[in-house]
Amino acid sequence: MSGTPGRPLSAELSEQLLSVAVDILADEGWGKLNSDRVAARAHAGKAGIYRRWPTMAAMARTAVGRFTLVEAPPDQGSLREDLAALVDRWHRPLDREERAAASLVGVARHEEDLRAGLDAALVRPLADAVQTIGARAADRGQPVPAARLALLCSVVEAFWWQRYTSAHGAMSRGEVQRVLDEVLLPILLPDRERASV
Repeated sequence: MSGTPGRPLSAELSEQLLSVAVDILADEGWGKLNSDRVAARAHAGKAGIYRRWPTMAAMARTAVGRFTLVEAPPDQGSLREDLAALVDRWHRPLDREERAAASLVGVARHEEDLRAGLDAALVRPLADAVQTIGARAADRGQPVPAARLALLCSVVEAFWWQRYTSAHGAMSRGEVQRVLDEVLLPILLPDRERASV
């Protein structure tokens, strides 16, 4: 939060404003996020918004950038099951945080603040999760080359963005399983090794 000189900013009001912003993004989309709507819903003055964030994009960056939309799953005992746990949420409808993030995907191409918020919420946590899964595989005696982990990360990220921009949002369980077995695992393992995971 940027803030300006003067009275200290209320953390409670900041949280309230961010929560309202997330609600608007999740339920109505980026195009409906403006200071008038946020102020009215939060029962706050617009000056309180602009003391914290100079633009709505900066506010959305703060709101969405606090999310962790991807987490490394608990150790499932094998590379395949770790990957399955990582992408398990693909069969579920988007939750509030995901809907808020999804509302920014298109416009983020032209807004650096929005790209930064999505990077913090999805891109970096996903990269960390993939690295964790790769480290576990190495600990089990099944190291995966760094280039293959990087490719996996790019492909999984593409599927995540597709999830956020699809009219349906969720895949069926069968579709998730096919992506896992026919797309993701082949990236990491040669055919001869796949049966052992």
